[in-house]
Amino acid sequence: MTFDEAKDKFIHTWGTLATQWGINRSMAQLHALLLIAPEPLATEDVMEQLQISRGNASMNLRDLMDWGLIYKQLKPGERREFFMAEKDIWKVARQVAKERRRREITPVVDVLNELKMISTDTPEAQEFQRVMEGLSSVVGFADSTLNAVIKAEENWLMSQFIKVFR
Repeated sequence: MTFDEAKDKFIHTWGTLATQWGINRSMAQLHALLLIAPEPLATEDVMEQLQISRGNASMNLRDLMDWGLIYKQLKPGERREFFMAEKDIWKVARQVAKERRRREITPVVDVLNELKMISTDTPEAQEFQRVMEGLSSVVGFADSTLNAVIKAEENWLMSQFIKVFR
């Protein structure tokens, strides 16, 4: 396999996998490109290599910066902006967990806490509250797990995985 074939396969695969993290395919492919780029890339470089429009590139670069997965870098004498990805994969994993928690888990926790505050004076209301308590328990577990990943250091996280698979 040539480098170009491997690069294309990685970008395609990362685009497919990252959709599971709540990131769209174009955004993930752009992230993959920046992740493996040895030097920061300009928007035009991204557009050319991924064959995407300026609008698509700009929107996804902005979203990746909002996620904290890429950074803007200025080069002396250059008017263009350049972008580079966070190269520490553990930081990337923690940042994705942090964003998913903020975007998905926290709003659900808030709604479930509100829904559990109903009066339980009927059998239907009691069943409703029982289900909300069960959902809260599951969501609370997911929240705790993501919070542990967010706070984890590489060595701690690795030691936890080793314990699980022993």
